[in-house]
Amino acid sequence: MLTRDKVLQIIGKELKLDIAKVNPEANFIKDLGISSMTLWEMVLVLEDAFHIEIPDDDLKKIRTIKAAVEYIEGKAGKGD
Repeated sequence: MLTRDKVLQIIGKELKLDIAKVNPEANFIKDLGISSMTLWEMVLVLEDAFHIEIPDDDLKKIRTIKAAVEYIEGKAGKGD
């Protein structure tokens, strides 16, 4: 499974969203209306799924689905 697809699947499940209808550039908080606590919980799931750690300073930079995918691909060292 591609990293992008796995991230989208997790985000869709955690946020109860139909990812097919969500713009990857959408801001998690401003556009999707999720709380910062929900975003933090989703990050924990992503960290576990990809066996990575996302420091708080980096979390501040991950504001969109696209940014989350790019960050995880870079951190995991693969784009598969």
